[in-house]
Formats: sequence, C-alpha cells, structure tokens
Amino acid sequence: MLKLHEKSRNDTVATMADLGRRARAAARPLAIATTAAKNAALAAMAEAIIARERAILDANAIDIANGHEAGLSASSMDRLKLNPARIRAMAEGIREIAELGDPVGDVIASWERPNGLQIERVRTPLGVIGVIYESRPNVTADAGALCLKAGNPVILRGGSDSLNSSSVIHACLVDGLKAAGLPQDAIQLVPTADRAAVGEMLKGLGGNLDVIIPRGGKSLVERVQTEARVPVFAHLEGICHLYVDRSAKLDMAVGIAVNAKMRRTGVCGAAETLLVDRAVASTHLVPILDALRAAGCEIHADAEVLKLFFDAKPATDADWVTEYLDAVIAVKLVDGVAGAIEHIETFSSHHTEAIVAEDAQAVERFFNEIDSAILLHNASTQFADGGEFGMGAEIGIATGKMHARGPVGVEQLTSFKYRVRGSGQVRP
Repeated sequence: MLKLHEKSRNDTVATMADLGRRARAAARPLAIATTAAKNAALAAMAEAIIARERAILDANAIDIANGHEAGLSASSMDRLKLNPARIRAMAEGIREIAELGDPVGDVIASWERPNGLQIERVRTPLGVIGVIYESRPNVTADAGALCLKAGNPVILRGGSDSLNSSSVIHACLVDGLKAAGLPQDAIQLVPTADRAAVGEMLKGLGGNLDVIIPRGGKSLVERVQTEARVPVFAHLEGICHLYVDRSAKLDMAVGIAVNAKMRRTGVCGAAETLLVDRAVASTHLVPILDALRAAGCEIHADAEVLKLFFDAKPATDADWVTEYLDAVIAVKLVDGVAGAIEHIETFSSHHTEAIVAEDAQAVERFFNEIDSAILLHNASTQFADGGEFGMGAEIGIATGKMHARGPVGVEQLTSFKYRVRGSGQVRP
C-alpha cells in the first residue's frame, strides 16, 4: 500500500509540474492576443455552456449525490448545485466579460519630465494564475473567463465535491479557446482530487505560478496564506455586518435586513451580524426580527435584545466571529454609529459592511472610519459581488490591502509596466 501511495503522489507531482510548464508556455501568446481573439473565445465558451447544459446538469447530479452521501452542509449543497438558471447565468457572465474593455495595454497614467522623457504606466497581465476554490462549480467559468480577458493563463483547482461539474464546464472553455485559435493550455483544470495537488501549487510549480487566489472557507485560505511561496490575493471569511441607525426608515431597514441575510445564506456577502441603534430598539428591532424569523432565520441575540424579542437564542462570544453561511444571524444593540463602528472594527473580517440611515453625517462617519473592502449605504450586503459592480464576474472578494481589494475582476488581474520614450537623452 505504501508503494502505491507513493506512486500516486509522484503521479500528482508530475501532473502538476506539467500543468505549470504548459501554462507558462501559453503565457506569452496569450499576453499578446488581440482583444478580438479573446472576445471570440469568450463568445464561443458561452455558446458551448448553453449547448452542453444537459451534460453539465448530469455531471452536477453526480456531484450532488456524492455531496449528500458525504453529508455536506445545506449551504455547501446550495453552492454546489446547478440548475438551468444558474447555467444561463454562467454563460451570461462570460458574455458580460467579453463586453468589458480589454485592460491589457491600457495607459493608466502618463507624464512628461523636464528633460523631455515621456513616461507611461501601462497595464500588463499578471502572468500564470492559480485559483484554488471549493464547491461552486460556476467559479470554473468565472475564473477562466476573467483570467483570459486579462491575458493570464490560469490553473484551476476546484473542490473534489464539484470535480465532475467543473470538468464539463472546463471542456466548454477549452472549446472556446480552440474556436478562437488561442492556446488550449491557457485554461487548465487540475484533473485530480488528490490534496497533494494543492501543496504543489502552493510551492509555485517550479517557478511557473505567479499568483494564487484562494476562494473557500477559512481553513483553506489560512493554509494558502501560511504555505504559499508566491503572492496571494486573500479572501477571508465574510463576517459581514448590517447596522440600522436611529435615522433609518423602518420599511427600508426590514427589507434590507431580510435580503442581506436570507436571499442566499451561503454566499460570502450574506449579513452575519445585525447591529441596531439602541435609540430605536423600541420601534425598529422587533419588526426587523419578526421579518427575519418569518423568513426562516434563527436569531442569536445579546441580553438586551432577548428582553425585547423572546423567540431567540442567547448569543455567545463565538457568534460575533462566526461566518454562519446559513439561516442564522447574531443581533446586538449598540450606541449609535460610534457603537456600530467599534463593534465592526473589533469583529469584522473586513469584507462588507452596510448602514441603513438617512442621517448623512452618520453615513459619512461609517464610510470614513470603517476599514472594510466594501461599504454600502441603504443597500443589501448581497450586492458585494463583481457582477453587481458591473465587472461581469469576479474570482472573489479580496480582503487584503496589497494590489487588489474588493471584487477581483479583470483590472485587478493585471499588473503594470512603464514605457519611457526619449529623443537621445543621457543622464548626467
């Protein structure tokens, strides 16, 4: 058994090394590919996904059955499940990416020096990108399409629970590359569920991987951040907060709270903590919590809230730092916007926070003093999504501060270089 295990691991190491070499070979032709060629590939990918809907659903049914057998949580099953509407949304997302401007070659800034040198800062592809993700087979399409538009080869390592679905979707992406005459190795899917494949990616595939983007649970992201030998776009858990200010319109607060928590509980932009201004506890708190309970949400409340709303469980310290990804929300009363800011800055994962308020000064203070990637005013936290930002799609929400922050779309998947034009200048 030991020899078989070692052989399996050796096979995985060899497979990953080969993926890295092939991706690097595709980097230059992809970096100089025309916008027309990339858009043609994207259009063909979308068409292939629609044409192969039945095959995708059949593969997904296998993943769903395996997920049930493995005892995956309800939120994981929701992220894993595909249906005709979600497949159409995948295709539409790819078409939207095709309609975006091509970032490669964009002049970000230009200026002239006193000596006559003309300097430009120009967008350029990052290089070979590795994306490691769990569940969500739609990430296969989103990540592949976004990396292509930004001129980057990508190696996709989806979760073992979605490997069948992702394999069929990946085949559609390869069909698009073929149709446009682009390197088929520009988008590769790790063909094994062996966890050793992740370890090889974290090592950098022999110098062939330039950036890693993890998209998944806290344990995955922490492992990537700890072990990666290449730069990482961090996407930590979404402990997202919704604050209802004393100036909030009640009907608006109710609608936003229910949507922010219950529209899709398994997405990273779902609200996990509700903070209500103590000044409106007698008017706003119970109607909001009644609406959440009617929608099927379990309430975990602090001691003050429990005195006003009895259909709740006592909150523990763990509730303020938990990403439920389920129909559960923690609720607390705070002293105005200052109290909300203090709580959020103490417990937030710096993903997304929202304020419901009519007081412009409260909103400005909320925006100025909270250091999270996305801040919303009078809108649901579920808008924390690259597609909703007009980016076509996203690979994830980056919560770090280096290079990319917030939705990671095509522009965030580029770096830049300087072009300097002279007329014979020499440095004295």
